Amino acid sequence: MSLHMDIVKNFGTFRLAVKLDAENEVVGLLGASGCGKSATLRCVAGLITPDSGHIEVNGEVLFDSESHINVKTRDRRTAMLFQNYQLFPNMTVLDNVMAGIPRDVPRRERRERADHYLEMFDLKGFGGRYPMRLSGGQQQRVALARMLAAHPSILMFDEPFSALDSHLKSSLQQSMLDTFDDVDATILYVSHDIDEALRFCDRIAVIDQGAIVQRGTGRDIVDHPSSLATLRLSGCRNTSAARRVSDHQIEATDWVMRFTVRHDVPEDLAYVGIRPFYIRRADEDEVGDENVFRMHVHRVDDSRFERTVMLDTPGGSADRRIEWQVSTIGVDDLSTLPRSGQDLLVAFDVDNLYLVGR
Repeated sequence: MSLHMDIVKNFGTFRLAVKLDAENEVVGLLGASGCGKSATLRCVAGLITPDSGHIEVNGEVLFDSESHINVKTRDRRTAMLFQNYQLFPNMTVLDNVMAGIPRDVPRRERRERADHYLEMFDLKGFGGRYPMRLSGGQQQRVALARMLAAHPSILMFDEPFSALDSHLKSSLQQSMLDTFDDVDATILYVSHDIDEALRFCDRIAVIDQGAIVQRGTGRDIVDHPSSLATLRLSGCRNTSAARRVSDHQIEATDWVMRFTVRHDVPEDLAYVGIRPFYIRRADEDEVGDENVFRMHVHRVDDSRFERTVMLDTPGGSADRRIEWQVSTIGVDDLSTLPRSGQDLLVAFDVDNLYLVGR
């Protein structure tokens, strides 16, 4: 199973230019809203026609601008799960699943295949119900059953968990993982959530402003971000524009802070980032040490297992504060933790600074 695509599509002021190859694997398309993730899926499905390029799935050319090939959506063996599942409200669950199976398959076989996938997703006995009588999780499972019953060459998922509560989301994610283990096809999975992408995807392609800016395994994306877009999408909430001061010193210009690092600073340095858990409280005897700063605690707030501390930087403005996460596990007296209005010494683990060039 494989996908080869190299397309360009202009949407007025926005330009989508995606080149992507995938084999029998789950490939995540990770990016912020409006970056072109969903449009990429729609080009594969035939819902959007590129201006130029080539799309091929399992050796079948679905689109080629030079050869004037553009296979109709209904004739492409693609299956796509939208955020709202797009079940037919006037059709029963069984009929919804059967509707995804090609009409050239005999009705008896379509019925048997639909029953098989309904049972696979624990929906046996629901065939006569209508979608409005199903919960959100049940509707998603019907949509999955319809996808797989069609025996598609490629499966595509467009943020399928975005509308679900956290408990249901966790349960259905496990069902989805089981489904992926049983599917022998290329799978494209759109998300803006790095944890979701890590959970589901063998490889991840980061899309920014209509183009893929980095691709690799989940660990590549998290541990070695190469752009500001990847840095932020990987969950790094502390980022600043930066400039190279010397071989081993940088200035975070948004924060107005200088850091000394052990590895060579790249010549094209443009941004720096640090994750909230690579910051620690320093002792008074560390005053004057490299990468130790006296900072003001603007605000703290507590969640189940940690305290989030917002630190004012010398830069001063609200959008330039630095977030620091302090574990509360095993802490009996929370008054010993950083608190609002406090001035304290903070040390930064520079071995875990991200230095990126664009």
